[in-house]
Amino acid sequence: MLILISDAFDTGLPDKLVDFGEVTDDKSRLADAEIVLVRSKTKCDRDYIDNAKNLKLIIRGGVGIDNIDKEYAESKGIIVRNTPKASSIAVAELAFAHMISVPNRIVEGHTSMAEGKWIKKELKRTELYGKTLCLIGLGNISKEVARRATAFGMEVFAYDKYVESSDLVEMKKTLKDAVEYADYISMHVPLTPDTEGMINEDIIKGFQKVPVIINTGRGACINADDMKTALESGKVRAYATDVYPTDPPDDDCPLRNVKNVFMTPHIGASSVENLLRIGSEAHSIIDELIKDGKI
Repeated sequence: MLILISDAFDTGLPDKLVDFGEVTDDKSRLADAEIVLVRSKTKCDRDYIDNAKNLKLIIRGGVGIDNIDKEYAESKGIIVRNTPKASSIAVAELAFAHMISVPNRIVEGHTSMAEGKWIKKELKRTELYGKTLCLIGLGNISKEVARRATAFGMEVFAYDKYVESSDLVEMKKTLKDAVEYADYISMHVPLTPDTEGMINEDIIKGFQKVPVIINTGRGACINADDMKTALESGKVRAYATDVYPTDPPDDDCPLRNVKNVFMTPHIGASSVENLLRIGSEAHSIIDELIKDGKI
């Protein structure tokens, strides 16, 4: 069995996977591979799948699988799996790091100091304590954010089309209700026809406060043009994101160089610990499917 590691994983993963066969990172051997491991970079579209003549299993190291044409893969008898639990802590911590960084003016503070400026009086901070946090999507990552926000004394509620009630947070019935009085909004939804551009002019005009929006879900769930307008008009206080419609974002991305936009280069799932968890979960998936006689 040939296993192709197509993207960046923990460097120790190949040694773990040799239990199942030969392991390679040579992408030219795709046609011979029976298992492919990908993260975000590799796009498993129809052409990719058609070139993988012997493929039996695709494992996406991460939460979403929008870089995989799952329906087409399964029509070819290819199993598609991901590792949804592995990334929860890593992504939640980054989302919360953005949430802490913005009101504490950390980026501006560091940049000004590096430039030799002392703007102590100008950098007025605000606290998270007592503020309201709206979580859009209530999956594994979002729940970890909720636990951290609660520990900081925030009032937390959520909107999820598929979740009616939760023991962890108060659920709102509509997206408009959820965001209306939020001080902070944290995005944790996959990219689907329902979620694409879900934060747009129509939703933004319903804000009764001036929120900070954090996005560690999918970049295209935000309408970038509408977000730029909202930031420039003062309807949104700040937008902190780790995700973009493309990796890296296009040069003409509307949110490049916009004031109060804070960006990280899609590093949410890239913690050392998380890469180890992803590798372990991938190993378990392969082991389970072999034992069940499915690959």
